[in-house]
Amino acid sequence: MEYEGSVQTGGGVMGMLCVCFMWLLYLAVAAVVVIGMWKAFVKAKKPGWAAIIPIYNIIVILEMVGRPVWWVVLFLVPCVNIVMSFIVMIDVAKSFAQSAGFGVGLALLGPIFWPILGFGKAQYVGPAVPPTAPPAV
Repeated sequence: MEYEGSVQTGGGVMGMLCVCFMWLLYLAVAAVVVIGMWKAFVKAKKPGWAAIIPIYNIIVILEMVGRPVWWVVLFLVPCVNIVMSFIVMIDVAKSFAQSAGFGVGLALLGPIFWPILGFGKAQYVGPAVPPTAPPAV
């Protein structure tokens, strides 16, 4: 006797277990990134909870590095957001006295580099981009 229904049910259970495992893995990686960002924000004297608010965290990062807040609009433009991510993450690295290579790591491998930045010895040294003085009249 063949029980085709049981084979399909068994496959469904295995599929559901795989999906649950993938979700747990995703949540674990997301938690590591958020905790690393939280610690880095606190080092920069910014509210740590800002790391969990989607667009507000970009605004806080822009403030940390000394870039204009209106740049958040550029993060909403497809393809431009990739370039902006690299520019801003390199500025984040420089704001913590790290190399540009570390900034590229933040842009490409955030789940690894944000915890290194947050829990490591790097200290916030101020905005990477100095504020521009208003033009003299």
